[in-house]
Amino acid sequence: MYLNTGSLSVGSLATLALSVFTTRERALVTHQPSLVPSYPLAVRSPYLSTWMPSDQVQTLPFAEPQFWAGQSLSWSVMARVGGQTYSLMGVKDPGENVRPAIVRNAKYTATHTIFTLSAGSATFTLDFLSPISPSNYIRQSLPFSYLTVSISGVTHQSVQIFSSIDGRWTGRPQNTTREFVITGWTYAFSLGVEDSIPYSEADDMATWGEAFFASRRSSSRNPSVITFSSGKSEAVHSQFVKTGRLADNQPPWAPGGIVALAHDLDIVQDGSVTFAVGHVREESINYLGKPYTGYYRSLYQDIHDAVSHFLEDYPDAYRESQILDREMRLQAEDAGGEKYADIVTLSARQAYGGIEVTIPNDTLNTTDVLAFIKELSSDGNINTVDVIMPAFPIYYILDPDYIRLLLEPMMRYLAAGRWHKPYVIHDMGKHYPNAIGHDNQQAEPMPIEECGNLLVLVLAYVRATGDTRWAAQYTDILQGYADYLVDNGVDITEQLSSNDAAGALANETNLAIKAAVGIKAFGELTGLAEYSRIGQARADLFFTQGCGTDEEKTHFALQYPDKPASWKIPYNLYPDVLLDLQTFPGAAYQMGSTFFKSVRAEYGVPLDSRQDWAKSDWNMWLAGTLDPSTRDEFVDDLWAFMTNGKHHWPFSDRYVATSAKGRSPGMPVLCRARPTVGGHFALMALQGPQSLQTTVSRKLAERLAHLQRYSTHQEFSLKLGEEL
Repeated sequence: MYLNTGSLSVGSLATLALSVFTTRERALVTHQPSLVPSYPLAVRSPYLSTWMPSDQVQTLPFAEPQFWAGQSLSWSVMARVGGQTYSLMGVKDPGENVRPAIVRNAKYTATHTIFTLSAGSATFTLDFLSPISPSNYIRQSLPFSYLTVSISGVTHQSVQIFSSIDGRWTGRPQNTTREFVITGWTYAFSLGVEDSIPYSEADDMATWGEAFFASRRSSSRNPSVITFSSGKSEAVHSQFVKTGRLADNQPPWAPGGIVALAHDLDIVQDGSVTFAVGHVREESINYLGKPYTGYYRSLYQDIHDAVSHFLEDYPDAYRESQILDREMRLQAEDAGGEKYADIVTLSARQAYGGIEVTIPNDTLNTTDVLAFIKELSSDGNINTVDVIMPAFPIYYILDPDYIRLLLEPMMRYLAAGRWHKPYVIHDMGKHYPNAIGHDNQQAEPMPIEECGNLLVLVLAYVRATGDTRWAAQYTDILQGYADYLVDNGVDITEQLSSNDAAGALANETNLAIKAAVGIKAFGELTGLAEYSRIGQARADLFFTQGCGTDEEKTHFALQYPDKPASWKIPYNLYPDVLLDLQTFPGAAYQMGSTFFKSVRAEYGVPLDSRQDWAKSDWNMWLAGTLDPSTRDEFVDDLWAFMTNGKHHWPFSDRYVATSAKGRSPGMPVLCRARPTVGGHFALMALQGPQSLQTTVSRKLAERLAHLQRYSTHQEFSLKLGEEL
């Protein structure tokens, strides 16, 4: 086909190229293991959470990624092969001398997102790695993520690779500052905010701290040459397109500019370079007026040393990620099949991406470790108990210490007597990152919900770790909340449950179930048999005596005693199964296995008989209590929602399940990127506490022992290179 382009502008040429590109290549992209709504690129904290919507993957060379809340971010990647430049990602206006590479494949694992593109005879991969290493507090707390750009299939041509970001990563693109530092082999740009205010946000983005963009020269015999530049994107791009290098300069900074790094690999057949992107806040969390900082600063007080370490750590982080990815997939398939494995592997980075692991900023005392989690995509509360609760199955199998780390900030606050209500506080602060409590006693009231949650979580931690000392110091506090459930868990006043969007109810059966299980959990935790007996008696009341069921005992009612035709998914039964409390008899679970087949809609079972929307975390909890046939239906329905191609947010845990009320089924509702997707691991958690953690640790030790068999540093390096 011949195109007459003589009268077209550069912008028109780019538009025309995009049109031809999308028309010809749209059908060629494959998605593995399945199509997902949005691909996680750099997902490490509430403020480093960058995604590529799946509807933009086909035009990746032109597409900009997004912050989890939907704001576009500039992150461009180009490559130059034998003098010809190709756009690989995020080059909105490439110009007439830049050709778009062709996207062939999009793949995700638990820790990686990998795009494969072809450019002439060359094949490029963009490998985005966000490590999940919960037991390694240094690695887990480093606020950076990797991008490795690899090339193969080159026939002895020179290769250069370019990447850049802009001020939008700071949340205040019109008020950015720029710095550039070379530390040994590491080249790093940082973008800050003028006159920033600590602990401030704009549209969920941190507006204090710095966005980082860095890379490192190889220390091999033939190291790549790194060049750098910043300024207007057109000028910086032009430098690279013309010469394959940047100007090694820093002209006066102006809003709207980019910071860029380029590697010259010289003449190669294949090779790769790795970049680091991140968001750093030295004072990360305001905990009761005292600043807490990332755990990594116990070793790396200078952030440039930290980013250098992060890049040096890539081989070890990569090796661990490969083992975690493989073992998570295998255990997930064993627990729930291939579709279930697709679900949890997409959920993993998101579940940890809402958490930061911290120590005091003044002392950097590593014996005082606290974790903080953001209630993303709703009101932004910090360490919400009913966010920790649905998420905890992933901690249970990967590192149950996180249950304690997330609860400890609240337990200290409660022990200090600053919360005066007789029930558990809902959260540790109105908005992340200010964990300042609620001395005004005005936290969102969820009395039964949070009391039951806390007692179950503490028992889960003790069962998983054997650590009784931590819980023992809070026994008196916990007993007060157990007593609250004893006194208030039958005639339940009108109140909210975790699903506050559904509104407040009196005598909600699912809350009564939570109270019964919570009381039994406290009895098991302390050995106080009276509480175990009361928990059992409550289960007898609501199931055996039928107070919480319909007359035929086909299902639990939404409310008791006068609304037997209503229903709600009784996901609060799951801890009873997980912890083998045996509060409720087997017949209660068999009842649900039959009933929920009858109310299944286009995308599964809604939350209750009033709603048309479902909650993915609670549905996976419930699935863990049902027989295999019904469990598989719940998995199939969540997988169908995840892969339907109708939506492009980071994994939403709330979505329209049925068209019964006139809305389009299979569409997300309000929630995106929430760490509550840790609840998707409920089926895997039934395999036992630390089940995944133990396997990954053992396999990693075996792999390291295998590598150590190589007698020389050169042999070790060659073998490691093969792995990478």
